[in-house]
Amino acid sequence: MTNTQAIRRCLLVIVGMALCTAPAAAQNKVRIIQTNSAGDNVHIIDPATNKVVAVINGIEVGHGAGAAPDGSRIYISDEAESSLDVVDVKTYKVIKRIPLSGHPNNMAVGRDGRRVYVGIIQEPGGVDVIDTAALQKVKTIPTRGTIHNAYVTPDGKYVVAGSIQGKTINVIDAQKEQPAWTLEMDLGVRPMTFNTNPDGSTKWIFAQLSGFNGFAVVDFATQMEIRRIKNPDLPPGKKTVPQGSDPSHGMAVTSDGKTLVVCSRLNNFLYSYSLPDLKPLGGAELGGKGAGWVTLTPDGKTAYVANPVTNDVSVVDIVSMKEVTRIPVGFVPKRNVTAVLQH
Repeated sequence: MTNTQAIRRCLLVIVGMALCTAPAAAQNKVRIIQTNSAGDNVHIIDPATNKVVAVINGIEVGHGAGAAPDGSRIYISDEAESSLDVVDVKTYKVIKRIPLSGHPNNMAVGRDGRRVYVGIIQEPGGVDVIDTAALQKVKTIPTRGTIHNAYVTPDGKYVVAGSIQGKTINVIDAQKEQPAWTLEMDLGVRPMTFNTNPDGSTKWIFAQLSGFNGFAVVDFATQMEIRRIKNPDLPPGKKTVPQGSDPSHGMAVTSDGKTLVVCSRLNNFLYSYSLPDLKPLGGAELGGKGAGWVTLTPDGKTAYVANPVTNDVSVVDIVSMKEVTRIPVGFVPKRNVTAVLQH
């Protein structure tokens, strides 16, 4: 075989591999799912173009959002119907409304996709467990206080549910589907996020609290609060913008585990902190107002901040901590989540 023939054969193999893998890659696309707490729709944003590429209609007062790991379904906690709405990604239509035990707030999808966990804000509260194969509620796990936000830890082993009314962080064993431990706080528990140990287990819970412009740090192993951090003071000449229900609401950790981003409604900023030392890295002043929630792209380079006052989403570059654009969405955008969808 000549050198020319060998080169041609190699090129044919490479091209063939590219053709085989291209359709699979094209099927799975990163999307930002943005719920709206007024009106009756949910917006789907393409982070590659920062444009709305689809709208799910017929969901009034959508709260939390999540997606099946295979990207085939979207789940929305529906406050108007007290249901978990199941959306087919091929059509962006609601195909099932699963009745819940009470009025829901935020929700989370289990890592393996077999369960969805919905926080119930209506008395007596709890976390509803949804079987995604049967598409029905199979149980309600009791909690101390009604639940505002429910999460799944990065390793998938625990469900963590925060109560504003009960001022508690409720940790649930996901395999046993039973309470594991509960931590009492001095203020209502708002949004949370997590970082991990080298083995993937949960290291800290970061928890925002009612009336506090910052967050608490809870050590998962000792089940104790170890630190409380106030967001930076505004620069000279800047004034607070007291719009929204709580001064600091929405936070996330980058995929490399090195940066924590934190919304401040009061300051109208998105702040960043280094991990694990939690030193302030910078802040992005937002053109939109409300700073109510944040999600990150899988590469950890871009943040999407929901602005319920101005009905848009701020796009923030994490390295420079600058707002690069704003995307109009529905009325009073509430929660957002990043998902890899089949469509």
